[in-house]
Amino acid sequence: MSQTRPAIGICTALERAQWGAWDRRAALLPYENIDEIQRAGGLALMIPPDPLLIEDPDAVLDKLDGLVLAGGCDVDPSMYGAEAHPLTRGTVPERDEVELALVRRAVEREMPVLAICRGMQVLNVALGGTLHQHIPDDVGHEEHRRNLGTFDGNDHDVVLAAGSLAALAAGEERHATKSHHHQSVATIGDGLTVTGHSTLDELPEAIEVVGKPFVLGVQWHPEADETSRVISSLVEQARRYRNGNGSA
Repeated sequence: MSQTRPAIGICTALERAQWGAWDRRAALLPYENIDEIQRAGGLALMIPPDPLLIEDPDAVLDKLDGLVLAGGCDVDPSMYGAEAHPLTRGTVPERDEVELALVRRAVEREMPVLAICRGMQVLNVALGGTLHQHIPDDVGHEEHRRNLGTFDGNDHDVVLAAGSLAALAAGEERHATKSHHHQSVATIGDGLTVTGHSTLDELPEAIEVVGKPFVLGVQWHPEADETSRVISSLVEQARRYRNGNGSA
């Protein structure tokens, strides 16, 4: 078996950022995303928004063994044919368009995909689904994002369907999670099934593509939990994909 690390592409945010004397637009990720891929034995490769990838996603996917859609800003509602809610803010359509193209093609190729928080929402939209733009309007509470800008105090459990990819990746059917979101999946995209729900209110918290080896969306942040097995499960599946030479 090859000992070469599987290459995991992870899509970056495109945000205003400050470092040293600089204040500029930057392609960035919280370092926990990179660290957890590396700790699991993967080679983390950051993918910034690139408009040429919309028409030719294989230009980067050919170099990868797995794809991660990371958390971040709200998905632009125009991507699923909706008007913006007053609390849908900070959208970056050029990021959305690239990630939608990448994940659609990755699913076609049967490449391992892990879609985290916003990424789960992108996966759903990519396959024809829609989003609830502000879930407190629907569930009547703010428990999915109690404290802004931190995972501290933002814990809750999810229940994962027995035998599901979500449960196998997490290693259990009741899973403690780190949460930070105000949007969620609504109409479920084609080929997707909901395999996890919040214990707070039955909100969908995990989705997966039936019949694919590893296409998983989780509404929580496994990179924020060093005990989580979810990212290492993705890396292990990417290793298998690499050693099997992938699927065209």
